[in-house]
Amino acid sequence: MNFKFELNEQYKNTKDFLLNIKKYFQENSNTIHKARNELKVITYKDVQTVVKAFRIPNKVNQIVYAYIRDSKAKKSYQNAVKLRSLGLNTPEPIGYIEFYRNFLFKESFFIAKKYEYDFTIREPLRNKELENREEIIKKFVEFTFNLHKNNVYHKDFSAGNTLVSIKDESYNFSVVDINRMEFKAIDLETGLDNFAKLWLDEDDIILIATTYASFANVEKDTAIDILKKCDKKLKDFVEFKRKIRGKK
Repeated sequence: MNFKFELNEQYKNTKDFLLNIKKYFQENSNTIHKARNELKVITYKDVQTVVKAFRIPNKVNQIVYAYIRDSKAKKSYQNAVKLRSLGLNTPEPIGYIEFYRNFLFKESFFIAKKYEYDFTIREPLRNKELENREEIIKKFVEFTFNLHKNNVYHKDFSAGNTLVSIKDESYNFSVVDINRMEFKAIDLETGLDNFAKLWLDEDDIILIATTYASFANVEKDTAIDILKKCDKKLKDFVEFKRKIRGKK
């Protein structure tokens, strides 16, 4: 079996860990998420890491990832490096590795340093009783606007993909699940549409749009109308898919 990898120079002492990641991953039982992909917390030489094992793609994509497109593991690593170079917070990347068999792409892993956090942005969005809820959401909007100002568009901007840590009475944010990102100029509608996947109620639509408008220096009513439209478009689409599945 062949492989390709890239290792953060600051973590060159983890090379053995990276090259033998399949063994370490298989022997470790500390799974923190398992769906299409699996995440485990693994400690190596006193460094706590989060290892993401991507599902082996179908036969067509085994060819695509071998010869045409960068893998999700590689994009996760490269996007993390780019974000941090821009001063934007994401867990520190350690490396990635891809495995090939019979000239086809197979397993891939992305490794990052474990980021300590208190909750995801889902908590304040769903828990109306959370202390300082409105302040947290406003700071989150500021963090998101800063991503957009730096031409960063997170295409999987769901509520579980922004981590929130509280330190010295301030709120810090970090984005994860970053293999699907675009680096481009972001206009007002595109920026507000980024919030649609958070599945907001009307009060939070108004709060988020009003806060974003203050940073973008636009009329709040304009921003509210745009976000309401984006929110409705996504929810109508999801409801349509549910109805289609229900007919099968």
